[in-house]
Amino acid sequence: MLRKIDTAGPAEPDTGDEGTPVSVKIRERLLAARQRFNANDNIAEFIKPGELEGLLDEVELKMKDVLESLVIDLENDHNTGNTARRVAKMYVNEVFRGRYVTQPSLTEFPNAEHLNELMIVGPITVRSACSHHFCPIIGKLWIGVMPNEKTNVIGLSKYARLAEWVMSRPQIQEEAVVQLADLIQERTQPDGLALVVEAEHFCMQWRGVKEMDSKMINSVMRGVFLKDSNLRREFLALMPRRS
Repeated sequence: MLRKIDTAGPAEPDTGDEGTPVSVKIRERLLAARQRFNANDNIAEFIKPGELEGLLDEVELKMKDVLESLVIDLENDHNTGNTARRVAKMYVNEVFRGRYVTQPSLTEFPNAEHLNELMIVGPITVRSACSHHFCPIIGKLWIGVMPNEKTNVIGLSKYARLAEWVMSRPQIQEEAVVQLADLIQERTQPDGLALVVEAEHFCMQWRGVKEMDSKMINSVMRGVFLKDSNLRREFLALMPRRS
């Protein structure tokens, strides 16, 4: 006979007046709008105020089911008694936060001094999780910008905020770099944009072949960085390799 598992915390997820789970409500809005909701998509527009807390409760309860199916004694194991809640908070409020919150606000300034020289930002630490196994991806990002007189200038810290917003979702590194490049291109409108990410994938270190030293490096080049090989070489040569 199975023992009853302790379900400290909310007995049921917040389903609202209709008795419908929050995740179902959000999914129905996405489907009605014919909006994609892949792992690396932002869906904040379709989440109503207060629903994230209900979603967190729902994830907690389902995580308890996962732990029970793994035959972990949640009733007597003092180390895992609150694990489901901690994991729910980690996913919803931290490592996948970029799915559920709106884009960070940015203060943009006109290029009053008509700057038109290469600017490099980095290395910026990036943290994500692979959408195949939800294992960490941790690495460094470098951004090269070739501005023009119409380029919107944003503060250095804003590049890090945009990177965190994009990377805080289940990702594939190659797709994440393109997403971030599209976002920076849209917000700043430079003549050229270059991004390079070098990251370790813990799905290789923790499981599978367990290759400890491998890293993945990929880049996106836009505008004059594509057309001018000398500029591209300058960026790669000046790209600082240490923080």
